[in-house]
Amino acid sequence: MDLSTQTPENIAYMIEKIKEKLRMVNVDAMKADSFSTEQYEDLHYMYEMVMKRENITPNEMQAIAAELGSMRK
Repeated sequence: MDLSTQTPENIAYMIEKIKEKLRMVNVDAMKADSFSTEQYEDLHYMYEMVMKRENITPNEMQAIAAELGSMRK
């Protein structure tokens, strides 16, 4: 998948992958349509960071969820 373009489809893909990786319980809080393409670069950075990590601590998970929450429109 080419994530270099700022499309709603790419946002949906990245959000889904982040939710899968973090095994988020409240997945309804992270709906792809809650994110704007204006935040694409930040979201893409977050996606890359999460996907590179083998393990994510509960504190890191909480921080990532908080950051994603602040990116929502």
